Amino acid sequence: MTSSASDGGRRPLRVAVLGCSGSIGTQTLDVCRRHRDRVEVVALSVFSSTEALVSAAREFSVPHVVVSCEDHAADACLDGLPEGCELRVGAEAVVGLATLPEVDVVVNALVGFAGMHAGYEALRSGKTLAYANKESIVCGGDLLMPLVRPGRLVPVDSEHSAIFQCLVGERHEDVARLWLTCSGGPFWGRSREELARVTAAEALAHPTWTMGPKITIDCATLMNKGLEAIEAHHLFDVPMDDVSVLVHRQSKVHSMVEFVDGTTKAQLGASDMRAPIQYALSCPGRWEASADRVDWWACEPLTFEAPDTATFGCLELAYAAGRAGGTLPCAMNAANEVANAGFRQGLCGFLDIERIVSRVMDETSVERVESLRQLDEVDARARERASAVLSEVAR
Repeated sequence: MTSSASDGGRRPLRVAVLGCSGSIGTQTLDVCRRHRDRVEVVALSVFSSTEALVSAAREFSVPHVVVSCEDHAADACLDGLPEGCELRVGAEAVVGLATLPEVDVVVNALVGFAGMHAGYEALRSGKTLAYANKESIVCGGDLLMPLVRPGRLVPVDSEHSAIFQCLVGERHEDVARLWLTCSGGPFWGRSREELARVTAAEALAHPTWTMGPKITIDCATLMNKGLEAIEAHHLFDVPMDDVSVLVHRQSKVHSMVEFVDGTTKAQLGASDMRAPIQYALSCPGRWEASADRVDWWACEPLTFEAPDTATFGCLELAYAAGRAGGTLPCAMNAANEVANAGFRQGLCGFLDIERIVSRVMDETSVERVESLRQLDEVDARARERASAVLSEVAR
């Protein structure tokens, strides 16, 4: 995939970073910063963080930028964009970045359902999609996966990157099971009675990873691992029940693949998202490390245990949605985004996230996925219903 200048004198890989001010976006820019001879940043987008956009655009001399929130289109700091930089505004303009002729790789670091259209158009345009936007595959896997050309869809999530790396050189028919590792989040080992009293501030204190607020809450409820299981089901073409979650508190084993002969391959490394981001840009080659190396002599013992789905019910809800398929994962994801935000805003309790998602899933009529427009409608209906349930809970 790479067209690095250091590989046979070829030009640098031209990259668009969608959501460049978030956790994945800023770490992607750090990888690009460390490998300027191999990577050229040609397009950036933010939702509203215009100062971060201007700073990155000036540092990397970026010719194309987008602010998706129209309320920030006239921010004074945008006057500081480099000379010749084209500024566009709105959600459609973000999708446009994914199809620019001068872009080789689209890093989709957008959060939530909003990233699906950009990922879809990137694949349709023949770009390589390095995606951290798992909701794209969860909601629209039935539409996106048929568009994927060999080597053109590379996961950035640490777990799916690990599986992707473990499968290099292997045959699909030899895969028996995928093991998705999970830190367990900040509340592992607590009872439901204890979870009923936790605060958003406590939930945002993840023990091993630094991430954005939405995904950090998803990790606390284990919904994130459920979303990743659906993602793995689509990405690696395995049944939902052949994707198993394994709680691994040290976050050094990023996931594993078990084969029919009983052999298991694992990918290990530091708890640093720059490593899978870099591999998404370099694969099948490898570049000098952007993340700190693990001192395996000093490493604490590695432990594994089964997830507690009775206490953390969001994981089982996600599995139920993945087994049902069709539009149910889309509705589930929408309800979760509403409930997750409601918890962070103090409108509901931690366990209410699970209750809201469950209610919306029970009231959803499952249909076969046929179009992005259909998924937009499913998403909107589920959000409306979830907001209504959230209002009931908040009263």
